[in-house]
Amino acid sequence: MSKIGVGFIGAGGIAQGQHMPAYARLSDRVELVAVADVNEQAARAAAERFRIPHVYTDYRELLRHDNIHLVVVATPNFAHREATIAALEAGKHVHCEKPLARNAREAREMVQAARRTGKLLHVSLQWRFSGVAQFLHKYVVEEGNLGEIYYARAHALRRRGIPGWGVFIDKEKQGGGPLIDIGVHILDTTLWLMGYPKPVSAFGATYTKFGNRPDVVGLMGQWDYTRFTVEDFAVGLIRLENGATITLESSFCANIQGDEFNVLLLGDKAGVFADPMCDRPVRIFTEHNRSLYDIQPINIPNINSYHANVEAVVDAVLNNKPAPVPGEHGFYLNAIMDAIYESAETGHEVPIDTSLE
Repeated sequence: MSKIGVGFIGAGGIAQGQHMPAYARLSDRVELVAVADVNEQAARAAAERFRIPHVYTDYRELLRHDNIHLVVVATPNFAHREATIAALEAGKHVHCEKPLARNAREAREMVQAARRTGKLLHVSLQWRFSGVAQFLHKYVVEEGNLGEIYYARAHALRRRGIPGWGVFIDKEKQGGGPLIDIGVHILDTTLWLMGYPKPVSAFGATYTKFGNRPDVVGLMGQWDYTRFTVEDFAVGLIRLENGATITLESSFCANIQGDEFNVLLLGDKAGVFADPMCDRPVRIFTEHNRSLYDIQPINIPNINSYHANVEAVVDAVLNNKPAPVPGEHGFYLNAIMDAIYESAETGHEVPIDTSLE
């Protein structure tokens, strides 16, 4: 196969803003075949913009196309499971938006379907493909320069960043708030830089201090505070099977100096702090000959992570490679977040079930 046909389930902001442009630029390897959305106007607008010949309001009609090899599921979270499983069972590979699902039960069923059908299931956790993350993976995982990583701290924090559109404030449709929406990115990257050890338990807390109030400014659009049913801040302590731990903080809204998206990794040979939002995105801390060193790499590549994410999926499909971000990783993330949410309700540490049987 020299070219793959791609179909899109969902024609909203993330589809038209990121996925469709990234696939369209690979016209030598990709053909955009069809788009489906329950909002026909959105589907037709996307089709016109990206010259997609077939438009549907029922995604099951899209799945009947024999020349579609890969389906991009870019719906709200509550629709990921059904569309993904249907696509896999129709013999299509799937590129699913993050998080994989609303919860671990749904994610487990999706991974099981991928294994049953033998099709690729890729989770769109694109921050892995950024220049900072790629540099760190080589430095930390492939070359082992940090030694044994025993602790990590991960932050995905917004000062005033409650989305004023979509279903981001609806727990039933979204599965949660900032933890499941933006925390999932930094948690995935942190685990990836630690070699993705299995999680065994989590303790956490969630807070809603701003989202259900009418007097809080919305810098990402004003939301309907009467419909706010998710947390606006979450914190978790995650234990991993190798004995390491991660602390995770994520917010839509908090009284902090500014937005943060960063990770600190502590190893017995060196530590590293990665902050792509600052002028020095990677700082390495170590000791040599009884002197302390701060090292700052200066040639970290600038990579469009959305484009690199899509290129990796296309390459995997064309060359029969494993999913760049496998569904199993998405399942682990959902299982961790489930445990943090359950712990927040019970006040107890919660064991994490990572079985896929």
